Amino acid sequence: MKYQLIVFDWDGTLLDSAAAIVEAIQAACRDLELPVPDDSRARHVIGLGLADAMRYVAPGLGPEKCQAMAERYRHHFLSGDHKLTLFSGVRDMLERLEAAGHALAVATGKSRIGLERALDHSGLRPYFLASRCADECHSKPHPQMLQELMAEFAVAAERVVMIGDTSHDLLMARNAGVDALAVTYGAHPHEHLLEHGPLAALDSVPDLDRWLRMHG
Repeated sequence: MKYQLIVFDWDGTLLDSAAAIVEAIQAACRDLELPVPDDSRARHVIGLGLADAMRYVAPGLGPEKCQAMAERYRHHFLSGDHKLTLFSGVRDMLERLEAAGHALAVATGKSRIGLERALDHSGLRPYFLASRCADECHSKPHPQMLQELMAEFAVAAERVVMIGDTSHDLLMARNAGVDALAVTYGAHPHEHLLEHGPLAALDSVPDLDRWLRMHG
C-alpha cells in the first residue's frame, strides 16, 4: 500500500453537484440584481469556501451584500441538494478502499453543516474516518485541511494522496507536499487541471478506482 490516507474532495468528485452549484450561484446573483456570472466563472469557484467563492463571482461586494448573497446561495442550493446523486461507482470504490485498509477522509469547501447533511443524504458517512471543511480551516488552496488530517492520522506526506476535480484541490495538495489526482468529470476542464501537475487525470470513477488499485 503506497497511500495510507486517501483524501477526497466532495462536490464534483464524489457527488454530481457542479451544475446545481452553478445554478444556485447564478440564482443568488439574480435575486440581488447583480451581474450573473457565466457557467465557466461560476464553475471556477467550486471547491472554495463560500465567502471566497462569493467574492470571486461578484467582486466589489461589501460585507453585508456578500453575506446576503451567501444566504441566497444556500437557499437555492439546499432546496434541491437532497436530489443530487453520487457519481456511478463511488460507493463500490470506497467500499473496496476501506476493505483494503486505506484510511479515507474528506477535505471540502462545504461548511460543516453542509457536509454533515451531504454525508447523511448520500449514506457515505460510514466510509470516512475524518473530514475538514472550509468554515473550520483556511479555504483551499491553503494546505491547512491536509496538514490537520495528516497530523490526526500521524501519516507522512508521502503516504497521502488528494483527489479532486478543481485546481484548488491540486494546489492545496502541492502546498501540503502530497500527491494529487485529478478527476475530469467535475467542475474544472481537463486542460486546466493538467496545468497543475496531477499524477493522473481520470475521466470516470471506475478509471480512478483502477488507478488506485494499480498505484495506490
